[in-house]
Amino acid sequence: MKKYFLASCLALFLASCSSVENHNRKLNELKSEKDLKKDVDYTYKKLKRMHPNLYWYISKEKLDFKFDSLKTTITQPMTSFAFYKKIAPIVNEVRQGHMMVYPDTKQLTKKETKELIKKGTGPFSQFEFQIFNDKMYVVKNNSKDKSIKAGFEVVGIDGKNTADLLNDYKNLFTSDGYNKTYYKYKLGKGFGGFYTNENGIKDSLLYNFKYNDSVKTVWIKRKANDTAKVAVNDTVKTEVPKPLEKIVLTKAEKKAKRKAEHRKKNIFGYNDETKLYNRNLKFIEADSSVAVMKINAFAIGNHYAFYKESFEKIKKNKAETLIIDLRNNPGGRLSEIAELYSYLTDTTMVFTDKSEVATKTSLLKGDYFKGGSIGMKALKGIFYPLYIGYTFFKVKKADDGKFYYATSDSKPQNKKANAFEGKIYVLINGGSFSASCILSSNLQGAKRATFVGEETGGTYNGTVAGRMPLIKLPNSKLKVRVGLMRISPHYKTDVEGRGIFPDVAITPTLEDRIKDIDPEMNWVMEDIKKHQNSQTASNN
Repeated sequence: MKKYFLASCLALFLASCSSVENHNRKLNELKSEKDLKKDVDYTYKKLKRMHPNLYWYISKEKLDFKFDSLKTTITQPMTSFAFYKKIAPIVNEVRQGHMMVYPDTKQLTKKETKELIKKGTGPFSQFEFQIFNDKMYVVKNNSKDKSIKAGFEVVGIDGKNTADLLNDYKNLFTSDGYNKTYYKYKLGKGFGGFYTNENGIKDSLLYNFKYNDSVKTVWIKRKANDTAKVAVNDTVKTEVPKPLEKIVLTKAEKKAKRKAEHRKKNIFGYNDETKLYNRNLKFIEADSSVAVMKINAFAIGNHYAFYKESFEKIKKNKAETLIIDLRNNPGGRLSEIAELYSYLTDTTMVFTDKSEVATKTSLLKGDYFKGGSIGMKALKGIFYPLYIGYTFFKVKKADDGKFYYATSDSKPQNKKANAFEGKIYVLINGGSFSASCILSSNLQGAKRATFVGEETGGTYNGTVAGRMPLIKLPNSKLKVRVGLMRISPHYKTDVEGRGIFPDVAITPTLEDRIKDIDPEMNWVMEDIKKHQNSQTASNN
């Protein structure tokens, strides 16, 4: 029996390796004009069937013309990746930031993946880049070469001009609507991914850095992980044990410690990739009168417990001002932003409209089985018939002839007993997207907060997201992610296709990043002091 089991495992392993090899070998094969044109038609047909509001920002006539024109440009066979660079800009004409085309790229076997992880951090991940005035700069350097300073411009990579790469990559994605602030954040954060998709995974890169009119050429190699460093309170801290000091924990103490660490990671939403907590709360005034809630993303862990405990602390400390930092927050769960809003509203709330969907059955095309272990997928399989029935009957056809999916967020709800009643400031920028914009729209529409920063990357009037399956094109093997639900906040604006505009417009400069200056937070703190001084003077 054991021999059969081992033989089966070996067969599965060899089949997996063979599948990866076959996939990678076909990447550079030329696809025929006929097959690629079929993929164009297949893409547009799927979008029309699944997208709930395909012509929100572009007319049907114009989009028809775009797809027809694309087919006329396919005059010879090409690789899947070359086709990707042609079709992605056309799909982006829909101007829905969640909808994106993904190229068919090289796959790694499990062994290759483990070896790559063992090698350490790649040459892109050792830097944090940001775009200023259409140029890419280093704003943080985690490489071993400390001669590379924050503020160095990246002018070339492996002989390729960075400006040309930026112009190329900005056509491969889109913001929501007509917004322009999103692009620089997406490009800075996603540059390494775009480059790797086209050029493969690199163990070293030749960078050309420019500073004060001089150019510095540096090889950056993959950096071995430092096992002596551990993540503590959102920062990387080197632990230096004290000599002759040894702390011995009992089994019970070790168990309690692990339980406490697990609970913290769950409630604060620890992100294994970034090594940061998604949710944080701190008090920055000596008398705890000002609370700051930094939300990096509305994802991971038990958000219900976090907000419940956080607003209990805020009330206990008698905080009068709450600063919510949504800068560079890409969004996340609708349930989380609705929960947070219930602690911020000053009245009975309706958080969103009913979600518009394309057809009675379009939500059944969602990736129900995506993610999870084999056991979890098996469990999902058991409940799949119930899921189908529940989803089908939750979608109703309205008098306007459209289909809508109702959730509890589209019905009136009471605010929380511990709802914050003081002054609220919200920090936003072009990296604030999706769910963070739904929350911001309602807060601004209800006149519940003062917004500081720059226009958000997502739009005021909502987005198309929710369930987002991947459509695999039959010939090129590209994948297109499509949102199935139009999610709209309760409050709207007449300015269509633009984001939430700040009440106080502040855009950080490169010099601010270099000197670690936070102009938005500085303005808020000064404004709080003005109000405090004014209140003190009036009391006297």
